[in-house]
Amino acid sequence: MINVIGIGQNRENMTLGAVKAIEESDVIVGYKKYISQIEDLIVGKEIIKKGMGDEIARAEFAIEKSLEGQTVSLISSGDPGVFGMANVLFQIVSKYGDDVEIKVYPGVSALNYSSSHLGAPLHDFAAISLSNILTPLSEIEKKLRFALEANLIVAIYNPISKTRKEPFRRFKQCVLDIKGEDALIGIIDSTYEPPKATIVKIKDLTEDIVNMSCTLIVGNDLTYVQDGKLITPRGYVIRSQIHPLSKNHYEMFLDGNIGHGPNRECEFYPCHYEGQYCDFCYCPFYPCGDSSTGGEWIKGKDVWNCKECMWLHEKEAVECLREPLENILEDVEDLKTKKKTLLKLRRACLLKTNPNDL
Repeated sequence: MINVIGIGQNRENMTLGAVKAIEESDVIVGYKKYISQIEDLIVGKEIIKKGMGDEIARAEFAIEKSLEGQTVSLISSGDPGVFGMANVLFQIVSKYGDDVEIKVYPGVSALNYSSSHLGAPLHDFAAISLSNILTPLSEIEKKLRFALEANLIVAIYNPISKTRKEPFRRFKQCVLDIKGEDALIGIIDSTYEPPKATIVKIKDLTEDIVNMSCTLIVGNDLTYVQDGKLITPRGYVIRSQIHPLSKNHYEMFLDGNIGHGPNRECEFYPCHYEGQYCDFCYCPFYPCGDSSTGGEWIKGKDVWNCKECMWLHEKEAVECLREPLENILEDVEDLKTKKKTLLKLRRACLLKTNPNDL
């Protein structure tokens, strides 16, 4: 029996099942750095330590000991199935026949660990290693471009080393080309304890602040920074009453009495900026609870403040929203009863996807 153990980034990240499997093992096989983190659990056991780069040798030792009838724990950092020892073991075990039983104990991966220290940056995501030791740069760059173009959060493993600079440089250029210079990058440096968290824009990401012990999280088009934390909104419905002024506005909207574009006849124009579009004087998504466009909670007041949100008054946003909104709303109460559909429309227009494909 071989237990493939994910020990996470430190002892606090191990599951109870993983600890029990180690305790029940006769032999412990792993990279010496990982072994040192669990020394109190392996007293009296046969221990086989190998260096970095000896993954095949570790897997071979584990298989050999298992075939001798011993229970083996093969130690992996993070999660063994995410750039870990599970992949290596399953690739080579078939040459030994069908007599090797394997059980994988998942651990906290570097991307989960990093996310927890940055805030809540993950939504739909991809994990990509920049190591080009066995992977051609063309393959790495292709994965990066497709993931970034799909607006996925991207977790970057093995970003740079003393001898591998080019993958990092290509990564940075990909982000600049596809996301722009203001794309947000979260950096977790595990050489520190506790780990050092840094958030920068891609234009400010330099080689001197990244090392092999770092994991990078690339935000998507909606990711924002709030109170020093990196946050990607996942979307949720906040129920509220329809304000009387908003109700009046959308009754006029449904009757076809709301014009398109700037309303310079309004005594309050411009309430935000010259040239603003006034089709949605009152936000049809209120409260959206999404700070990516500038809104925020007034702390301690349970009030959503839209003062800094200009997106709803931009020409491009209004032209994306207006016709679909006219098709969705049949009654003012639909601002509440159809809020999920409305929030999907909002997100589609924020990301400039097809607003009718909801």
